This record gives sequence, structure tokens and C-alpha cells, in this order.
Amino acid sequence: MAHETQQSSDAMSRRAFCKITMAAAAVPFGGSSVAAGQGTGGVKFFKNFAPGHIGVKANQPQALEYAVKYGFGGIAPSEGESANKSASEIGEWVALMKQKGIRYGAAGLPVEFRRDDAQFQKDMAQLPRRAVLLKQLGVTRVATWILPGSNELTYLQHFKILETRFRETAKVLKDNDLRLGLEFVGPHTSRERFRFPFACTQVDMMELVEAIGTGNVGLLLDSWHWYTSHGTVPELERLSNKDIVHVHVNDAPSGVAVDQQMDNRRKLPATTNVIDLKGFINTLVKIGYDGPVECEPFDQELRKMDQAAIVQTTVESLNRLWGLIAS
Repeated sequence: MAHETQQSSDAMSRRAFCKITMAAAAVPFGGSSVAAGQGTGGVKFFKNFAPGHIGVKANQPQALEYAVKYGFGGIAPSEGESANKSASEIGEWVALMKQKGIRYGAAGLPVEFRRDDAQFQKDMAQLPRRAVLLKQLGVTRVATWILPGSNELTYLQHFKILETRFRETAKVLKDNDLRLGLEFVGPHTSRERFRFPFACTQVDMMELVEAIGTGNVGLLLDSWHWYTSHGTVPELERLSNKDIVHVHVNDAPSGVAVDQQMDNRRKLPATTNVIDLKGFINTLVKIGYDGPVECEPFDQELRKMDQAAIVQTTVESLNRLWGLIAS
């Protein structure tokens, strides 16, 4: 995730991590897509189009066109595309999005917190400027994922470093009305690579969120990681809207035991019925989650399709997911 520069960087680093665990189109605008992208019956969240997650190449204008045509309610931000634009140009773009009924989902966190302190401080020096730009664009959410372990840091050492770094980061984001979502990585096959596993469940990650204590930090909640961490619906029901910043929805390949699932072998939501997505999505409705919901399937078969077919197939899977919502 992230502004396209950071989004690409964060996505690439995640793809690289997943490999280790394994051994646009000129489409005419239509009417507002908010109703299609959101839904009815008390649903406050919306379908978000994140092209990079599904293998679609699209700049921001193209992403907006896709969103309107296929019925998404939002698109992933690309801060990098707006970095050199004037305030008036940004204002025109924001007005166009509003006119088309499209909002922004979550940006990627433009801070490398997983490496040494020098890199972290270098990125932190740029964060205030970048956070201001995100606010100008109307972005209100930023999210990132956490390594499920370390070979050098014990759980407590890892916890303390992230607590300190994320508190510093979250304060800058809060000054610009931005929330930060943290994603735990659930698969046993991911955490077993490390000598010291770290925060691989909802409960673990919420402990870190509470320790950070800035009031604008919560979860990036992914149905895949919830499932592979043996998460339950009762656990989800303990969360509130303020605890969830961003949501990913995926299904899992059939015929694979939960503890043998691999992070880069997923399916679009509501395609295999392995994950209890009915329980997952209805809990989001119940707790009043009001943010973006997007797919991140790491599905190579999907990526082999042409661009329009990828988008169509993705939105069809989201429509099936929305169809699981109790009336």
C-alpha cells in the first residue's frame, strides 16, 4: 500500500517476503458509484479498488475510471502522483473524485520502521510533509504490515522498538487527522521462519495498539490472517469501529490445512468458502466499521487475465461477499 511510490515499495517488499515464505483503459465515466460500492442495510464500509493488489496497472485517473465503471466506492491513494502538483491542481482532483462519488481508501505508511534507526529517522524527517499532502488529498487512513517475528529480537525487544517508533509516527499522523492501521501476519508457515515469533494474532496486535496509546492507531484487519491465526468471530466482536482502520478480504485455497496455508497463495473472497467470510463481514456490519474493504489475493491465475477481466472478476467476488450480509 501507499502513495504509488510508497505503495509500490511496500507491496514489493511484502511480495518479496511472501516469496521467501514459499521456499488504463479509456473508460467513460458513469454515474456515482457510492451506492454500488457501499451497499444497504446498515453497511457503512465500502468496496475499495486497489489496482496493485490484484495485478492491474492504473494511475489515479485510470483507477477512478475503473472504480466508477465497475461499482467501487473508493480507490487506493497514490501520494507520489500528487507530490509535485500545485494546491489548485490537487483541489481540482479532489473535487473530481467527489463529483464521481469516489473516496480514498488507506495509503501505505511512508516510513521504513523494520530496519535500523538511521533509516527510520530519515523517513520520519519527511513524514510531516508527506502527511500534509495526504491530508490535502482527503486521505484519512494509513496502514502497514508487521513482520511476524525476528531472528535477533525477542518478543519484548521487538514490541518495545515498534511501540516507540509507531508512537512517534502516529503523533505526526494525528496532527494531520490520519489514522494508522497495523496488520498482523497470521500463517504458521510465516512465523515458523523466525527464532522469535511476534504478534501473529488480533489479540497480540491490539496489545501493541493499546501500548502506543495515541488514540489514532488500530488494525489493518485481513480475513486471511484472521483465519490463519485461528481467529474467531467472538474475538472480532470485541473490536469496535475505532479499532479497525482498514480491511483486506481474501479466501484460502481448499484442501490445505490451516497451518499449512502459505501467505502468497490466496484466493479472492467468497470463492472457495474455506474462510468464514459470512461471520467476518457480518461482524464488521455489527460493530459499525465504516472504512474501505479491498482484495489482496496474491492470485497468479487472476493476474494472467486481461486488465478489465481482473477488475470484473474482483468486483464480482466482492459482490458475492456483500451478498453474505444478513438483511
